Amino acid sequence: MEKLTIQEEEAMQAVWQFGAGFIKDFMELLHEPKPPYTTLASTIKNLERKGFLKSEKFANAFRYSAKVKESDYKKRFMSGFVNDYFQNSYKELVAFFAKENKISADELKEIINLIENPKN
Repeated sequence: MEKLTIQEEEAMQAVWQFGAGFIKDFMELLHEPKPPYTTLASTIKNLERKGFLKSEKFANAFRYSAKVKESDYKKRFMSGFVNDYFQNSYKELVAFFAKENKISADELKEIINLIENPKN
């Protein structure tokens, strides 16, 4: 699974959020400034070509849906990110955010609770 461009990730976020839909549906979910309709249509076609989306024809339009689950993409992306920037150490990742004051002690306690009690 290849890494998506920012534009492709934004389109996939819209698809994951909306579910099966048409380009106009996804356009409504994008943040301002929204790309031109034709740009989003090209991005969606590229995502289909790359295997992230599937389509079915309805009259003269296509309805698109995700072939790749959001959670699967996140796992793959985060593994690569941690490997590339934190020597494959999630501890280094968390330490980085702690040093940068991007995560609080309470949030760290929540993470520890998730680790110690994964079914909660």
